[in-house]
Amino acid sequence: MADRIMKVNAYTTLDLLDGEVEGHGFEEEAYAVVNVTSPRENPDHVSLQVELDNTQLEHLEAHAETVRLSAEEARTLAADLEKHAEKVETSEG
Repeated sequence: MADRIMKVNAYTTLDLLDGEVEGHGFEEEAYAVVNVTSPRENPDHVSLQVELDNTQLEHLEAHAETVRLSAEEARTLAADLEKHAEKVETSEG
């Protein structure tokens, strides 16, 4: 699978998030974007992409991480996100 750099534009799902990267012997923070897409024609998966602003990083070259999810996997992830969002909202109130 070819590496792709995500384009940040008006269609990016979430942008300017606080991101972190951890590796062997380093931890860094940078702005991040998250994007969720599916193919326009004959959609057979959901793509979840995360990219950190590499201009703020010393140890990581420009790249985006992409995970391909089935419809069922995407729903499982969405349900888990909802569960944890509820937990955070409850503790904030």
